[in-house]
Amino acid sequence: MTLTVAAGRPVPTRPTRRRDLTRAVRSAGTAGLAFVVAGFVFAATPLSGGLGFVVCWYAFFVVAVAVDANRVDGPLVARDRVATIVVTTAGVLTLLPLVLILGFVVVKGFGAFRAGFFTNTLEAVGPLDPASAGGAKHAVLGTLQQVAIATCLSVPLGIATAVYLNEFGGRLARAVRFFVDAMSGIPSIVAGLFVFAVWVLQLGRGFSGMAAGLALAVLMLPTVTRTAEEMLRLVPDGLREAALALGAPQWRTVLRVVLPSARSGLVTAVMLGVARVIGETAPLLLTAFGTDSVNTDPLHDPQSALPLFVYQQIRNPGASPIARAWTGALVLILVVMALFVAARLLGRGRRRRFVS
Repeated sequence: MTLTVAAGRPVPTRPTRRRDLTRAVRSAGTAGLAFVVAGFVFAATPLSGGLGFVVCWYAFFVVAVAVDANRVDGPLVARDRVATIVVTTAGVLTLLPLVLILGFVVVKGFGAFRAGFFTNTLEAVGPLDPASAGGAKHAVLGTLQQVAIATCLSVPLGIATAVYLNEFGGRLARAVRFFVDAMSGIPSIVAGLFVFAVWVLQLGRGFSGMAAGLALAVLMLPTVTRTAEEMLRLVPDGLREAALALGAPQWRTVLRVVLPSARSGLVTAVMLGVARVIGETAPLLLTAFGTDSVNTDPLHDPQSALPLFVYQQIRNPGASPIARAWTGALVLILVVMALFVAARLLGRGRRRRFVS
């Protein structure tokens, strides 16, 4: 039984709260009973090991919950409880590796995380110098330049392709969508090999930040295109029909109505594309090549990047380079997480505006 206030939100009454408390106590008791049963089974059988005990306890817990719910609430509620437990367990197991990876990187990389990491380079640092003697200023600047180049190349082309697929179509739409899907599955090393063969060898431009930006743009383009296409589909058709009914041509409708309405979604597409390529290492090995000093000219000479910095430092046997590599990995993860969180927040705000 619930009460509804003026704002439309249900307020649980005392019987509802008491029932929820009783259900929580029953679940805790069922978990304890399953723990005791699993302990007796392990004591009476040759079974051993912590993982085996957890699996055994989980199986007894699910069975006990099903029996208890079936006795009190009926078979329909019992099946619902079991399905809820299984789905929740699957979600927790999915997040567990991510949490472990993040925790491990934070523990390993936080020791050398300091302001000097962003202001120093490795130009005059040797393998025996302490971790505080070097930094990743050159790698951070290289990553910013390379990602900026990839963004400037892929975003206009990706959004234009999405507009063509969703707003205009035509005979080539199916072929274009097929190639965009195919590009989504291209391994990153293949993009690096392509730019290496064309830009570095055939054109003779050598290793540079521009070459790295071209390789990242190849990987970023399909992500931006598909995400932007999905965001354009969220624009209500009524807006298009209203603009066309007022006599506006289709190109002006797209330019003045559709794109402004999908602005937040397009920003989300750009952020997802940036997050897709900012951690790539394989194409940078064949294009940027890497350096220990700052190179602000992306058109000439090798250039470093954060993924390349982590890869090169972790290969050194010393403790200081490995510590700097973990700190670089921590910085890279923080950047990627910030981009994904920003993209999720923008996408959520976009959906709420359409719902309202």
